[in-house]
Amino acid sequence: MTERLFVYGTLMRSSSHPFADELSRRADLEGEARYNGRLYSVSTYPGAVGSADPGEYVFGEVYLLRDPAVLRLLDNYEGCGPDAEVPAEYRRLLQTVTMDSGPQVEAWVYVYNWPVDKLQRIASGRFAEP
Repeated sequence: MTERLFVYGTLMRSSSHPFADELSRRADLEGEARYNGRLYSVSTYPGAVGSADPGEYVFGEVYLLRDPAVLRLLDNYEGCGPDAEVPAEYRRLLQTVTMDSGPQVEAWVYVYNWPVDKLQRIASGRFAEP
């Protein structure tokens, strides 16, 4: 099992969300990275979906998990835990991300799992908390 997690929204170090604090206590920031995808504004948080277009990216950070058990906590936060509605809002998928330092790595990514046709796309691929 991979010990990396790519985050692109409320779990980033710049966020004031309590789960971002929890992640920073239980993981080490490995660096900034990008995921081949599109970013959407869901509400006060974003949702990323994969893309086949090589020029579309979601920008975020990769954490190296010291405590992989934190994924269970984050699954519940992201709406894909065992008690989540079906279909779950997000799915945690193992994806390839590209580190700003160059290498590609495998990391868990919470991918948005509901329709995006009525959501506003964040063309920059960067989420900024309101």
